[in-house]
Amino acid sequence: MSLRLALLPRALLARLRGPGLTGHLIAVAAGALSTLAFAPYNLWPFALLSIALLYQSLLQLDGRQAALRGLAWGLGLFVSGVSWIYISIHLHGNASPLLAGFLTGGLEFGLSLLIALWAWVWVRFLRSGNAWSDSLSFAAIWVVQEMFRGWFLTGFPWLYQGYAYTHTWLSGWAPLGGVWLLGALAVCSACLLSEWRLLRRPAQAGMALLLIASFWLGGLALQQVNWTQPKGEPLSVNLVQANIEQSLKWDPDYITHTLSLYRDLTYAQPATDLVVWPETAVPVLQSQSQYFVDGIAANLAERGSTLITGIPVDEMDPEGLRIYNGITVGGSQPQSQYLKQKLVPFGEYVPLEALLRGLIDFFNLPMSSFSRGPADQPPLLAAGYRLAPLICYEAVYPDFAAKQAAQSDLLITISNDSWFGRSIGPLQHLQMAQMRAIEAQRWMIRATNNGVTALIDPHGAIRARIPQFQQEVLIGEVQPMQGLTPYLRWRSAPLGLVTVSVLLIVALRRRRQNAR
Repeated sequence: MSLRLALLPRALLARLRGPGLTGHLIAVAAGALSTLAFAPYNLWPFALLSIALLYQSLLQLDGRQAALRGLAWGLGLFVSGVSWIYISIHLHGNASPLLAGFLTGGLEFGLSLLIALWAWVWVRFLRSGNAWSDSLSFAAIWVVQEMFRGWFLTGFPWLYQGYAYTHTWLSGWAPLGGVWLLGALAVCSACLLSEWRLLRRPAQAGMALLLIASFWLGGLALQQVNWTQPKGEPLSVNLVQANIEQSLKWDPDYITHTLSLYRDLTYAQPATDLVVWPETAVPVLQSQSQYFVDGIAANLAERGSTLITGIPVDEMDPEGLRIYNGITVGGSQPQSQYLKQKLVPFGEYVPLEALLRGLIDFFNLPMSSFSRGPADQPPLLAAGYRLAPLICYEAVYPDFAAKQAAQSDLLITISNDSWFGRSIGPLQHLQMAQMRAIEAQRWMIRATNNGVTALIDPHGAIRARIPQFQQEVLIGEVQPMQGLTPYLRWRSAPLGLVTVSVLLIVALRRRRQNAR
């Protein structure tokens, strides 16, 4: 990516850095390249090239032009990377193709505006003309924008740059600073590699390459560090993937078949320590189905097995009936269960419900009135161990998952990705689950309705899996772990402090330079 950005023709490089339409089109293509770096493609060098192109394209633009360039890059990333949302809205939300396209495009445009904002901020307040300062500040502001995107309006923490490096040497840094640290190191590497201002000077080039090598070789060395240790004996597990069609999942006429299917698939397998059913595997309110869950749990207990299942939990409080997306340990006394805290907008609750509910079918999906579970819930207790529960979307929030994992010996996530059909969405979701296992250095049990059901080891490797869209049961072993990685102990606070410090120092230095 050095040598004038991989030997790009001089005229094309000039257009990349210029404010014209060609530069914006290159930025769109560059953003789309990032999608190829994530699952299922895993072509991680494209992420470095994508960032390098964006960085170089911003070096000579003013603030307004930089915002447009950032918008173009963001559209390339999000249109190519999260287009699977269209499937949920059109096929399962019964929206017309035009309306589904409009709503999906609106989300993609909104996400791209965040990239535009940060591009403007970097050019307006941070870009100094010094290659070292520019590379470091660009990496720092990249971390800030990803953290902000994971928080703003409940967050959309998808397509973080760090996920592209899940299977590279850089992943060794994940137990220290999580996916955001991987992203920071990768973005800084891409900027430095593209900096001909440094690379045309031998001494400066040597320093840049030495720093980049320390990132990657340091990650390789850190992969050999065991931050956690085995606790007790391994547990045998049985994960049931029933492959229920989303269109049938909440159909009252199909519920008996669904429950019978889970029961029969479970009983047909040899006894294991844990039996796990996916998100809302029991498609009936807990008050009406607890007898079924307890009955299955009691039968399994006679074989030495413990049932864990997803189930909608209904509770009465002074404000009326509340329904939660829950996960429960069958037959536990006192009952061990967890109520989902991070809800999916429109899928599990409707923002501005009084205005939107009923306008179109998409705003009236089945079970789209879930309430948010309380904070600081204890981990699940099953088979003598503590399990950190993450229901579907919760597994994509790095700090949230780390808080849960720090209290637990194993990670367990249940999901229903049938909303996204045969798109790349479920495979991106799986990659994020792998990163959570690396950050925590704990085994993850991942049970889904239609894939990908998997067992993931503390280094993010998939030890066993069931392919998508197959009705099957996965049997394997997981090892409970004890001890805390630095990321579980402090989460993103140290990285946030460093990035904010870098940005403040760079901004103050630029202000002093401009004042001279």
